[in-house]
Amino acid sequence: MELFSLLFIIPILYLFFIFWKWVNDLRDQRCYILDYQCHKPSDDRMVGTEFCGEVIKRNKNLGLNEYKFLLKAIVSSGIGEQTYAPRIMFSGREECPKLEDGISEMEEFFYDSIGKVLLRAGISPHEIDVLVVNVSMLAAVPSLSSRIINHYKMRADIKSFDLAGMGCSASLISLDIIRNVFKSYKNKLALLVTSESLSQNWYAGNDRSMILANCLFRSGGCAILLTNNKALKHQAMFKLKCLVRTHHGAKDDSYGCCIQKEDDQGRMGFHLSKTLPKAATRSFVDNLRVITPKILPVRELLRFIVVSLVKKWNLRLGSAPKGAPQGPIKAGVNFKSGVDHFCLHTGGKAVIDGIGVSLNLSEYDLEPARMTLHRYGNTSASSLWYVLAYMEAKKRLKKGNRVLMISFGAGFKCNSCLWEVVRDLSDGNVWKDEIDKFPPKTLLNPFMAKYGWIQDEDPSTFKFPDDFKD
Repeated sequence: MELFSLLFIIPILYLFFIFWKWVNDLRDQRCYILDYQCHKPSDDRMVGTEFCGEVIKRNKNLGLNEYKFLLKAIVSSGIGEQTYAPRIMFSGREECPKLEDGISEMEEFFYDSIGKVLLRAGISPHEIDVLVVNVSMLAAVPSLSSRIINHYKMRADIKSFDLAGMGCSASLISLDIIRNVFKSYKNKLALLVTSESLSQNWYAGNDRSMILANCLFRSGGCAILLTNNKALKHQAMFKLKCLVRTHHGAKDDSYGCCIQKEDDQGRMGFHLSKTLPKAATRSFVDNLRVITPKILPVRELLRFIVVSLVKKWNLRLGSAPKGAPQGPIKAGVNFKSGVDHFCLHTGGKAVIDGIGVSLNLSEYDLEPARMTLHRYGNTSASSLWYVLAYMEAKKRLKKGNRVLMISFGAGFKCNSCLWEVVRDLSDGNVWKDEIDKFPPKTLLNPFMAKYGWIQDEDPSTFKFPDDFKD
């Protein structure tokens, strides 16, 4: 009887789901990316092995145990030698930054990327209707959006928003703001500017949970031009299909796992707790639970439901059918049935590996995120766009393809969205001149080869050589 009831209910649920999905898609229509430009700082800001050694040596609060910890962290981080740091690091003033250091760092990015994306799209700054800027660790007066408006002499009726404290998931939060503005106003142009300021946020203490951030974060940024004007659809690169935000700030351990605070000596830094992986997993699962029905085809969802029901039925009977494999039936969802490319936040090698295992992704799927982490490091909220640019430079993005973006951020938050590629894409963006070098034969960085001797040193007799070389 239960089987007959199930066979009767499934077609009804199927029709209801088709209708719900159609209505839901209509709500998210008309949000297009016209163009985007990632920021590639100048070569004089590149962070190599030698320079990293100099910076670490300048911190007089570190001892041999901290050196060993940092060496282990940077060797396993997945970050290479061609990432970028703010100019304050190269002048040796990271422990005594000024407000102007943070502002000039952002302005260097603003005027490079915004100018390029507007010029390439043939859009005048005066045509921009909406401006959203997200930089988590820098708040200035006038605001950063006001500085952009002043520099480009934008209109007096522009709708501007500044987001701070949102962490690495801020790009998709900014996108959600623009999407909702687009629902209320027709035929608008929006500029999304995403970056992070590192100049004022270098940690000079010796708390291991806080010096880890020094190893992971690097300079970068991206300017994205969006519209809901159907007349510009033929110029668009991507169309937004759906966006889901998950916030676990109500859970104390999630709230406190990534937090800006002072250490015992009063030194400001960014604390990463041991509960971070658990918080990330929990928010990721909840986010997937919401976005999965929006992005996967009905056949895959039905397959998942049937397999789950069979699994529950077998558990209810207390034994598997004859001839069936022993153990529980895996009821995993095949995300590749509805997603062609996976644009993952480059929060670290462990983050990329974890998402890869959870979604059963191949090395081909993970390559864009791994290469971005290796070449540019964790550029916080802008990292997703470097990953997307890598896919484009490799000519992977074809018309009709679907790209899933996944990001994590302090709070704790997990945000995701799905894009549809509107036309074949092949521009290299910041990867244009070097894409043929990737992936390299090895992702190993030279830190262990150069500084591995530290592992054999005795704390009671250790003294750093003046030249900091092996």
